[in-house]
Amino acid sequence: MTTTVETPRATPDKPIRAPWKAFFGMLAFSAVVFTVYRIYQHETAFTFGLDYFNPEFATYWMSVLYAELAIEVLLGAAIVGYLWTTRDRHLDKITPAEELRRYLVLMSQLLLFGAIAYVVTSIYTESDAAWHQVTVRDTDFTPTHIGLFYFGVPVFILSVLTAFVYARTRIPAFASKVSLPFALLVAGPVMIMPNLGFNEWGHTFFYAEELFAAPIHWGFVLLGWATFAAGGLLVQILSRIVQLTQVIGSASAQQTDIQVEAAAKAELNAAA
Repeated sequence: MTTTVETPRATPDKPIRAPWKAFFGMLAFSAVVFTVYRIYQHETAFTFGLDYFNPEFATYWMSVLYAELAIEVLLGAAIVGYLWTTRDRHLDKITPAEELRRYLVLMSQLLLFGAIAYVVTSIYTESDAAWHQVTVRDTDFTPTHIGLFYFGVPVFILSVLTAFVYARTRIPAFASKVSLPFALLVAGPVMIMPNLGFNEWGHTFFYAEELFAAPIHWGFVLLGWATFAAGGLLVQILSRIVQLTQVIGSASAQQTDIQVEAAAKAELNAAA
């Protein structure tokens, strides 16, 4: 569902651009996957998803659960493995232009994470709440939980983890030490995973009503708190980008002065 958004290395004679083509391509792919999933849910939830113990539920929904978990684990291992094995082992030698390009790649990855997280925490979460208000609590697994807890949440964890590992393996400031805001931004979604199991257990056995303020939902607050760390991460990224643009601008101006001086000397020599 997510992948690294990478572009060729920056060179002095090539302008530095954000990887918009790769970003919008991944955004469109994610939109298609989430839309198809939502259409499938709309068509089969009330017909085959009301009772976990029915054979139809196993056919139409448990198969989806097993497939998406397997895909997410394999995809996550492949992405993290690729980023680690292809990491830059000479970060002390990259140019300011190349470092700036990598920051643009990182920001595009974080933007993709934000878009996926918005869909999961708004559309998919609200559909889950609406489901329980209509059906109350039915069985251990529900179509909306299979979509939200075991598909949506792992996908946006994978997207932010991709950005974190990319920064750790390709950007000097994040490779030399762990960014606390970045770590919190990753830890927040991961830390709500145990609460998903607690939520399932509580709703199944003793808490039928789907109240937002129910004690079994309190653990989800960790996700909201973790989003505040995005502000600190943005400050870290933008501060470094400002420094890099100043360095690149100064070097470009110096190179221009040298070229102008060389051209003037050539004209004087030609006139003499």
